[in-house]
Amino acid sequence: MAAKTAGTRLEEQWRNILSVHARTMCEIDRALHPHGLCASDFEVLDVLASAAPEEGRQCRVQNLVGRLHLSQSALSRLIARLEKDGLVERSVCAEDRRGVWVALTRKGRDLHAQVLPLQRAVLARMLGE
Repeated sequence: MAAKTAGTRLEEQWRNILSVHARTMCEIDRALHPHGLCASDFEVLDVLASAAPEEGRQCRVQNLVGRLHLSQSALSRLIARLEKDGLVERSVCAEDRRGVWVALTRKGRDLHAQVLPLQRAVLARMLGE
């Protein structure tokens, strides 16, 4: 009986985590929508801004995969869309032609800086800080 109770508590805890995640992502989507972004778009911009904080710095796409909640193919599609919108630039890695570099453009850096406080406010509100 105790194992079932412990299992039930774990299941409830897991469902609570999923629920908080889903509600938070929806709130971030709502906050960023007027700026043409969704939560996943912002996550890519945010990771790029922190991984390559200096202007012109690049990050390999494969290094982003482990830091985001997207598959490699979904991330590639998202990066292609961000590139089309002028927010990131992609280039092929000279040392390894299979590798792809991605960097924020000035427009992407500016938009990230503009919406960062919105995303952080949602996190503070939803996560109770």
